[in-house]
Amino acid sequence: MKKYIIAIDQGTTSTRAICFDQNQNVIRIVQEEIQNVFPQPGWVEQDAQSIWLSTLSCISQLFAPGDLKPEEVASIGITNQRETTVVWNKKTGMPVHRAIVWQSRQTADIVERFKKQGLEEKIHEKTGLVLDPYFSATKIRWILEECSIEDPEDLLFGTVDTWLVWKMTNGKVHVTDVTNASRTLLMNIHTLDWDPELLAWFGIPSNMLPKIVDTSGVVGYVDPVYFFNTPCPIACLVGDQQSALFGQSCFQKGEGKNTYGTGGFLLMNTGNQPILSKQGLLSTVAWKIQDQIAYALEGSIFVSGSLIQWLRDGLKFFKSAKDSEQLATDVDSCNGVMIVPAFTGLGAPYWDDQCRGAIFGLTRGTDIRHLTRAALESMAYQSKDLIQIMEEDLNQKIEYLKVDGGASSNRFLNQFQSDILEIPVYKNEMLEMTALGAARLAGLAVDFFTMNDFKDGETEQFLPSRDHESVEKLYAQWKKAVAATRMY
Repeated sequence: MKKYIIAIDQGTTSTRAICFDQNQNVIRIVQEEIQNVFPQPGWVEQDAQSIWLSTLSCISQLFAPGDLKPEEVASIGITNQRETTVVWNKKTGMPVHRAIVWQSRQTADIVERFKKQGLEEKIHEKTGLVLDPYFSATKIRWILEECSIEDPEDLLFGTVDTWLVWKMTNGKVHVTDVTNASRTLLMNIHTLDWDPELLAWFGIPSNMLPKIVDTSGVVGYVDPVYFFNTPCPIACLVGDQQSALFGQSCFQKGEGKNTYGTGGFLLMNTGNQPILSKQGLLSTVAWKIQDQIAYALEGSIFVSGSLIQWLRDGLKFFKSAKDSEQLATDVDSCNGVMIVPAFTGLGAPYWDDQCRGAIFGLTRGTDIRHLTRAALESMAYQSKDLIQIMEEDLNQKIEYLKVDGGASSNRFLNQFQSDILEIPVYKNEMLEMTALGAARLAGLAVDFFTMNDFKDGETEQFLPSRDHESVEKLYAQWKKAVAATRMY
């Protein structure tokens, strides 16, 4: 009797394994932190081997208490940080360089090279993306140019989903799904296949690339040696933000969510056709389940929850991220302080990889409470930037916003987000939306779930409490701070 689904949620700062039952309840969560390496300002890298070993460890720890049995698991779903790039030697199974993380700006020079060739508009039309260091293609190009590679024919590329499946199947399966492929700058969003012209522009051999598969569907089986001698099917690969969209039950056109993770990600379901943004948003594949294809518009914020992590770990403002809520509510306002967290540049709608973070409005009266509050408010301001241009692209008013991610447990943030957007904000009691999406998609593939099983859970509602004039004044100060940051 199959009783459970396991979701592997491999993120920027941690790897987690989450076990769900048939009622979509979380049975157990195991988490291990992932170290990020910062070789130079703006560069972010990770050890791909550590990502793999942390995944193995998390799976093992799920079963350690003994009450879960491997043979009771119907399937595994993998959801992952998306554009992070791994290139490895298929003969040795070892990466040729550290994984280049989605946040990293180390390929900015390569991007400028391609911009000078006048490729921006063509790339946008083919991929729905913008030409930016954010995406995988320039990261692959960087590794090919910077690393001493004896035999390029032996190289394989993958985003983290591909890397984990290749390792879990002991090198038998080299695949990615359409959601992850749509973040590489190499997949044509209209044909859902690798584009020969894009490969030629970026100088990337097609033999490096994985096969593109559906988001929900069995792609292979975990080698029994890694799963207690049980061959468990891997039945879902999905990018983390698309997974959260599915977990939030945003199945209809016009439904969207905002995730406050390491970065911030606003996604809106646009139905069965991609919308090419005129405002700097990204068009992406939301999911593909057999013949059912859904697309989304996305706004990406490079620094969101990681700003609170910086206050905690870098500046030692508090011991736990949870403490930020109390500090923020201990003062009535930021006292004029504005933080623009452009640690690795700014994402949508600015796409400025040259600017860096800044703090404005400091006085002798400023203390950690004002700075903490300003940090949380900056997360909401960046989301308002995205909501405004998304409404223009969709030509419709967004009436409410669903939120998830670690920082959505901060009630001050949720309330300020509602205030600054002037719309209701809904936080589901289930915080594990990213993992839930992967579990749902993995369960669909093996008939563990049906679409009728997927309903919204209980939500907490936050309603606007500020007058329009005060909102406009605050937002004008934010825009002024962003403009000043970009001029520096």
